[in-house]
Amino acid sequence: MTDCDTPDHLPRLLPDAVHRSVKPGTALLRLETTHAREGILDGAWWPRSRDIGAELPSLISALTEHLGPVTRVGLDGSAWDELPTRVMVDDRVVHIDSFPVGDDTVLITRGEGDLFSLLLVPPDTSPDAARAAMARAVRAENVTEARQILIETGSDTPPTPA
Repeated sequence: MTDCDTPDHLPRLLPDAVHRSVKPGTALLRLETTHAREGILDGAWWPRSRDIGAELPSLISALTEHLGPVTRVGLDGSAWDELPTRVMVDDRVVHIDSFPVGDDTVLITRGEGDLFSLLLVPPDTSPDAARAAMARAVRAENVTEARQILIETGSDTPPTPA
């Protein structure tokens, strides 16, 4: 993982250590692109709000910088205010798939069968709980599902409509 120098409105990709400055809008990633990924999650994202139109473009831009073009994003429809079927990011169309699964993840598709799973930390989570959840999600040996990580770190605040 590497830091990327981005304006405050874009998510930062953080190195392995979780810094005290982790705040909403941060994407914390473990970028393993090999077939031997052992952990359940590849990273975590802590959006600032439940407005996907405001939140998703900066995440996709940051991911594209490290992964290459993102083609699809899978989201839990119940976690967001409204979900479009696609968004334009950096002059590219990114398709959005919505599922009512409530599994607290965001699925990122880069190419044919190349899927990354991110823990979705609810926007209203306290900073300490969010840091703990994000740190746990990016551990290479993590085998705990997203929902359980949120429960165990106190980050499992139920979604509240804006």
